[in-house]
Amino acid sequence: MISFASRKARQHAVLSDDFERELTREVLRTELLRVRALITTGCVMVLFLTATYLIDPALVNRVWRGTEGLVREYVLLAGFILFEVWVHSQIRRNLKLDRDLPVIRRYIGALIETSLPTIILILQIRSMGASQALGFVLPLAYFIFIILSTLRLDFWLSTFTGFVAAAELLAVALYYNSASEAGEPLIYFHSVRSTIILICGFLAGSVGARLRRQFAASIAAATARDRVTNLFGQHVSPQVVERLMAEGTSAAGDLRRVAVMFVDFRGFTAGAQSRSPQEVVDRLDGAFAVLVDILDRHGGIVNKFLGDGFLALFGAPLEASDAAHRAAAAGREMLTAMDRINAHTSWPLKIGIGIHIGEVVAGNIGSPRRKEYTVIGDTVNFASRLEALNKEFGSQLLISASVREALGDDIGDAVALGEVEVRGYERKVAVFQLG
Repeated sequence: MISFASRKARQHAVLSDDFERELTREVLRTELLRVRALITTGCVMVLFLTATYLIDPALVNRVWRGTEGLVREYVLLAGFILFEVWVHSQIRRNLKLDRDLPVIRRYIGALIETSLPTIILILQIRSMGASQALGFVLPLAYFIFIILSTLRLDFWLSTFTGFVAAAELLAVALYYNSASEAGEPLIYFHSVRSTIILICGFLAGSVGARLRRQFAASIAAATARDRVTNLFGQHVSPQVVERLMAEGTSAAGDLRRVAVMFVDFRGFTAGAQSRSPQEVVDRLDGAFAVLVDILDRHGGIVNKFLGDGFLALFGAPLEASDAAHRAAAAGREMLTAMDRINAHTSWPLKIGIGIHIGEVVAGNIGSPRRKEYTVIGDTVNFASRLEALNKEFGSQLLISASVREALGDDIGDAVALGEVEVRGYERKVAVFQLG
């Protein structure tokens, strides 16, 4: 028997692994968007330089002092685009492998990317002069990298991008304007501008961190919901899924008192022989939809579909002190619902229901690759035998003495059938019929 603490720890570990894996994939996907945006930006800049050269060659001479300076920027942009294409391929490779990028590589990439405007700015200063180049549009290019750094979903990476941009711009400005007659006011101007860039990096990091928390919350909820659905099946109602996510479930070996219900359609095989497979499926699906809806309303779950029947539980995986009352009420409503359906169909079906309550071992059973929640114990076996007795008595809803005792004064129209023999059991047992 596994202790409760170890079960919870194992469950949390499984959930954490799934969560971390999906969060890593989501971060890599946003990284791909960022890199694609940078590649697009680089291509647009190449097109802009080409259009400028073709439309206004005189501007090229004023800004770059001829085509030589323009060619250098072409080379830088081409190298930048190739670098981003390589980064894009690495991210896609890690995404396929469910593996995150190394942290150091992210910071080195941020340094290389953010340094591109700095290198181009230095080239323009040499061709245009410091005052003209620093007052031109290029310092605004840092904001492109800062804004896109939000897609990294990492506060420190965005802040680092803002810091690199601010520090490099300030260093270049102070170095090339050291002999300016403006003196301290010019230093103040560059310092304020770099401070604003640094603040923008901080703000971009805050937005990215906020987005990451929202992604994490969504992924955690989806991961938990998927895990619950995989364990208990898609036939568990959304309300039960939400409660299971909120309350948690045990991993294995949980001993609890559960009302077990077996439901089986009478004469279904014989009726199916004269009908097409599609007619059989449609009839069965229609009946199951009604019965499962009744289970949902009474707090039960379908644990297994068994051909033309199913095993339902009350009190597991969610505890219920009134499990017997819920099961009996659901059984009675199922009979009424089937009578209503049979009145409007050419293929009437009768159901047999057996309900027993007792202790079971409830938990996740299966192979390491695939597990499902189930219940094991004599309570389950006896409920199955009880349902089969409906054929012998010509009844539709039988309950055990344990259920009769649990119902107390709410037993209603129960009819005692006396003590009967049950296959697989040495002693006779008391059986009651509900109408």
